[in-house]
Amino acid sequence: MDRCIVLVDAGYLLGAAASLLAGEPSRSRITVDHSALVQGLRDRAESETRQPLLRIYWFDGAPDRVPQPEHRRLRVMPRVTVRLGALTRSDGRWAQKGVDAAMHAELTELARNRACSDIVLITGDGDLLPGMMAAKEHGVAVHLWAVQAADGDYNQSEDLVAEADERRVLDRAWITRAVRAKDLGGVCAPPHAPRPEIAAILSAPLPDSALSGAAERPAEEPERTAPATNGAPDRLPATKGVPTPKDLAQLRAGTPHPQPPSSATLRWSSDKGWVDRPGAATEPPEVAAMPTLAQLTTAEQRWADREEDITTVGGDPYEVGQVFARRWMSRLGEQGQVQKLSGMYPRIPHRIDGELLRYAARFGLLAHKDDQIDEHDRYAIRAGFWREVGVRTATEPASAGE
Repeated sequence: MDRCIVLVDAGYLLGAAASLLAGEPSRSRITVDHSALVQGLRDRAESETRQPLLRIYWFDGAPDRVPQPEHRRLRVMPRVTVRLGALTRSDGRWAQKGVDAAMHAELTELARNRACSDIVLITGDGDLLPGMMAAKEHGVAVHLWAVQAADGDYNQSEDLVAEADERRVLDRAWITRAVRAKDLGGVCAPPHAPRPEIAAILSAPLPDSALSGAAERPAEEPERTAPATNGAPDRLPATKGVPTPKDLAQLRAGTPHPQPPSSATLRWSSDKGWVDRPGAATEPPEVAAMPTLAQLTTAEQRWADREEDITTVGGDPYEVGQVFARRWMSRLGEQGQVQKLSGMYPRIPHRIDGELLRYAARFGLLAHKDDQIDEHDRYAIRAGFWREVGVRTATEPASAGE
């Protein structure tokens, strides 16, 4: 059929762009305007092939194949289909698994079914050579696009280059329309200013009870000794009121551990360390008893929420917090509870906070960096939550008077 299809190896495209603009192939060194990039690919493909675009296939890796925020943004764009392989970590480096095989399968299947007359292939991997040859045998013209190499040499397989019907290079001028290097030393782009809402949460003072509890703790405490089964004592640091998993791992099997003080409570799930203060002072009973979003949501609403998450929510941490808060407050009914909650700023009730972070996990925000929760993402999620609470509490008096 007289139309074109674009197959994008995102690892190659963005890695080569990072090498070109930032000097190393780490995608964390660049920021990407995916809308501009997709539009640029579409315009150039239609211009080069002189055929209308059928679809852009975006092949990338993700931890456990969980779509990351960029994948969620891409897959709701018109004419874009996202295919994910696994992203695994070995010897301190991330590696894609299954992406090349998926591209090969898609390339040969499209050609065999005569779904298009031209295929634009953006990759550098020679493993796709058999797929390219099969596509040509089925009468499809294969256009191979490269990203300008930082050292002026090829960053593609020479066999792949030789087999392509047409070859074009995406140069620096084209790449920089949608991709830019992050400023890591005052060389490239101006530093990105943090959201004031996040800065407000980070700078908010702790409750008086927490400050007094921390002040009463000695600067240096002796190590606590726990009895060991073989008669030799095991040493545990006594700087925390409650043992961490690391502390517990240091004990031998069957070794008892002293009971933690009942006043030791965790300030935030994102904070480091423990703060001693009376448990009753952490959350008022009326706040602690607030219903969760799951308790307020019907089966029909749950289905609609999932539909919205898949089709319209991009997955930005700040946006995720806003969406969650908007749903929760709209179903709460008794808006006086929102006023009580706003008085606890910047602390979110423990049950609500846990549900908020579990909701964010759907978007891949909490499944990266060696499976550790990214601290900046957590603050951004909560800042989005408080932004929606602030909007609701600010507009309530006006709506009530109308």
